[in-house]
Amino acid sequence: MPEYCRVEREGRLLLVTIDRPEVMNAVHPPANFELEQIFDDFAGDPELWVAIITGTGDRAFCAGNDLKFQAGGGRVEVPTRGFAGLTSRFDNDKPIIAAVNGLAMGGGFEIALACDLIVAADTAEFALPEPRVGLAALAGGVHRLPRQIPLKQAMGMILTGRRVSAEEGQRLGFVNEVAPRAELIPAARRWADAILECAPLSVRASKQAVLEGLDEASLPGAMTRHYEGLGRMAKSEDFVEGPRAFAEKRKPEWKGR
Repeated sequence: MPEYCRVEREGRLLLVTIDRPEVMNAVHPPANFELEQIFDDFAGDPELWVAIITGTGDRAFCAGNDLKFQAGGGRVEVPTRGFAGLTSRFDNDKPIIAAVNGLAMGGGFEIALACDLIVAADTAEFALPEPRVGLAALAGGVHRLPRQIPLKQAMGMILTGRRVSAEEGQRLGFVNEVAPRAELIPAARRWADAILECAPLSVRASKQAVLEGLDEASLPGAMTRHYEGLGRMAKSEDFVEGPRAFAEKRKPEWKGR
């Protein structure tokens, strides 16, 4: 059983909760490796199609790297898949939603940026404060944020380490929805349910095409690039089921194959 987080399966949905409230859900190496294994299992499980990651309590989603563990002489190790097993997980085509219940500082914000959607409580705050302690947001923060919001706005956050509210995060464009704290997980589940209404291989092919297409310098290059997920989608049973269900005016029965 996980020691530093809670894991719940709800049909096709996996809910992962970082559970270290005594340190504002900061993540140390043992928690990192635990989360890496959880998301390895999620990626490899054909019965799971969407995941939500959140934190315990009202104060913090994740306060980032557990600096007290490091300062106390704890051995610093980073999983191959990155912080929380997510920030360097570049081959996962299943959607992951961050349900940000409080502070998302440093690595905590980088976890959220590595997810496909961010749903934030109205009390949530985001920051990359690493320069304030002589560090840099190298678990993807300095690269993902400028790809998700305008450059000058990203630089304003990165170079000052300032905190941004959930509402400002939505205005800037990295937050999809702001919800009252008590309604956060239902809001995240609503997004997950909307994804689950779609054909899973179509969702994964779309995610792959979006992210890999961004590597291309031109629109023609992105549109003509080969995406393996599109090939899997076109050969699947769901590729036939979708149009058939539409023609028969019924809800499709997706199989994910």
